[in-house]
Amino acid sequence: QVQLVESGGGLVQAGGSLRLSCATSGRTFSRGHMGWFRQAPGNVREFVTAIGWSGGYTYYSNSVKGRFTISKDNAKNTVYLQMNSLKPEDTGVYYCAARSSTTSNFIQNAATYDYWGQGTQVTVSS
Repeated sequence: QVQLVESGGGLVQAGGSLRLSCATSGRTFSRGHMGWFRQAPGNVREFVTAIGWSGGYTYYSNSVKGRFTISKDNAKNTVYLQMNSLKPEDTGVYYCAARSSTTSNFIQNAATYDYWGQGTQVTVSS
């Protein structure tokens, strides 16, 4: 089993920044992807960004490209999401996820991820 624990959420004004962290523990795997998804009330869970296990490849949704940055520290078994220029529409619960698949196929599809964290709330006020 893989355990994922998110932290770093909170309330921020529009234009501000937050950094989310996702600490992993338990059985780890050396390939695959780590990703971030978010879900606003009444909406489906949507893809935000993902990173290859080596950190060499990153993927972003169009809505966050240029504002958010995903990174990982394998020595600390932690994935980070730096969020800048936040907008009210970025509000939601942010989930960290992990998958063992090594291909980028369907990387934006939540169903392809094997493990999930409990989520952390991000609220951006206007």
